[in-house]
Amino acid sequence: MSITLIVGLGNPGAEYVKTRHNAGFWLLDQWAESQRGQFRHEAKFHGEMCRIESGSHKYYLLKPSTFMNLSGKAVAALANFYKIPPEDILVVHDELDFAEGVARLKQGGGDGRHNGLKSIIACLGSNQFLRLRVGIGHPGHSEQVLGHVLGVPTRTQRDAIQTALDKSIDVLPLLLAGELHAATQRLHTA
Repeated sequence: MSITLIVGLGNPGAEYVKTRHNAGFWLLDQWAESQRGQFRHEAKFHGEMCRIESGSHKYYLLKPSTFMNLSGKAVAALANFYKIPPEDILVVHDELDFAEGVARLKQGGGDGRHNGLKSIIACLGSNQFLRLRVGIGHPGHSEQVLGHVLGVPTRTQRDAIQTALDKSIDVLPLLLAGELHAATQRLHTA
């Protein structure tokens, strides 16, 4: 396994920048900045893309501008163009089932009622991509989920989410080097 594409899920537009659903965008923005990468809009990939070279390894960062429910359109466009198999894709997304401050890796699996994952699975025709799930907490009742994911976290919640992002960024070099076991072990025990 060699990660060639890292996708951060979120919604485009100023009104969504600080919402929990944009946790994937938050991580990619921080990682790109740390690598001196620059995002630019790529119409053919329906999003903002950044290409990074680290030694002999080159990989892409993608923030779909299709809105969450159509994220797969952007992911499939870039993956098909560069012939990147699902196994070489890491998708970073918000996770209701984890408290703020928790981040977990998972290979394959279902969509977990996450519309971004549902779209990616449908468009790729595979669920065998790696997921980096960033906890945003659950509001307690299913009818409050939409308002929660599209809401802005409190300062304390945002600080906890930032802790999860920091732990995740810490293991990205291991993931990019193909060391999934070591990355999982470090992230899950941090």
